[in-house]
Amino acid sequence: MDLDALDIARWQFAITTVYHFLFVPITIGLSAMVAGYQTAWLRTGNEQWLRLTKFFGKLFLINFALGLVTGIVQEFQFGMNWSDYSRFVGDVFGAPLAIEGLLAFFLESTFLGLWIFGWDRLPRLLHASCMWLVHLGTLFSAYFILAANSFMQNPVGYEYNPETGRAELTDFLAVMTNQVQLVTFPHVIAAAYMTGGAFVVGVALWQLVRAKGTEGSADRPMYRTAARSGAWVLLVAGLAVTVSGDVQGKIMTEVQPMKMAAAEALYETEQPAAFSVFTIGTPDGKTEKFSVTIPNLLSFLATGDPEGEVEGINPLREQYVATYGQDPGASYYSAGDYTPYIPLTYWSFRFMMGLGFAGMAGGLAVLWATRRGRAPTAQRWTWVAVGLPLMPLLANSFGWIFTEIGRQPWAVFGLMTTEQSVSPGVSATEMLLSLLTLTALYGVLAVVELKLLLGAIAKGADPYVEPVLRDDDNDPDRPLAFAY
Repeated sequence: MDLDALDIARWQFAITTVYHFLFVPITIGLSAMVAGYQTAWLRTGNEQWLRLTKFFGKLFLINFALGLVTGIVQEFQFGMNWSDYSRFVGDVFGAPLAIEGLLAFFLESTFLGLWIFGWDRLPRLLHASCMWLVHLGTLFSAYFILAANSFMQNPVGYEYNPETGRAELTDFLAVMTNQVQLVTFPHVIAAAYMTGGAFVVGVALWQLVRAKGTEGSADRPMYRTAARSGAWVLLVAGLAVTVSGDVQGKIMTEVQPMKMAAAEALYETEQPAAFSVFTIGTPDGKTEKFSVTIPNLLSFLATGDPEGEVEGINPLREQYVATYGQDPGASYYSAGDYTPYIPLTYWSFRFMMGLGFAGMAGGLAVLWATRRGRAPTAQRWTWVAVGLPLMPLLANSFGWIFTEIGRQPWAVFGLMTTEQSVSPGVSATEMLLSLLTLTALYGVLAVVELKLLLGAIAKGADPYVEPVLRDDDNDPDRPLAFAY
């Protein structure tokens, strides 16, 4: 089957968005870890905290730079491939994104520059505060972007203007306090802390295993400390993800019941409803062949009541057809079907949860292995070092795939379908060219990212150098000091 402009636009947005979001949770989580390490150094004067600050600070900067480059493409796509969407919701969608760029990103970039060049220039407390402000900027950035996305899940604070055919912003506060936003933000941030903690654990474990029997063995206590601190962040954040995810599931069932039904491939309403841990079915997801289920769990996840009723796909589809109308010639994703792609929705939901819980289990294993001064050095821990950071990272990606696929066919739930959002004046050939170009570019950036990260990780933390303010601090023309 030949791809049309809509299919290509979907693929391009999916590839660029998932790729970009690989950097986002690491940036948020790692900025908090670096700020925490620098604060620990200020409080204790222990040189290991300063070495960890600079070591993971370097890794943070590499990740931040690549995340910045890949994020720019997202905004261009709204105008290039999704112009009808931009025209329809630009008044609402553009407001939080504009504030994100003017406030949050400005905060991040300004204080990150001060942190980079301020070593041996700024007073220690002020310098450490710069990284906390960078982290605060990442939180602001996430909040405004998630507010825009939450409008797509549950549109509020707008009024439809039939003369212009546009949704117009009437209540900015309602957009910023959308009930979906209020549960999504803590869930995403906690997942980012999980990812940052797992990243630190993976790097530290790698150093512990690599240092066995070498000159680097003297650094084992430092890397053990990093592994334990990262594991604690991973575990505590994982518990926060679990709690916030439970609340989010109930809100999701309230505002998008089809998404919860699709997450379980539940075609008919059930009370109570079981949750299937694993299912083998037909390719279209409509017929179950084999399943391992937990009784009543889906009812609890959806309603908070183990005996609660969960609406199925078929009755919900009938409700949507009655509300929004039926297009007899509609494609699978377009208005008239109102059903997301069930196999991908079903499995992305389970991969999200499964990888998240696996990451928490890995964190517990690291805490056990490093108890009472121990440091794991066996080669088998290399697999943990490599795999553990990937678990919450991929769980984040599958979570967003589920969130966006489960909303289909809607771009803005109940208002505009994805099919109606695509740019009418852009041909399939033009979209295919941009898709191939961006995919190739992102492939090159992936190689650059891995080369820089692996090179910095292999080098390890730099030797300790006592930081002091320079003698020419009072000279306004003195050159700035670059820390790396």
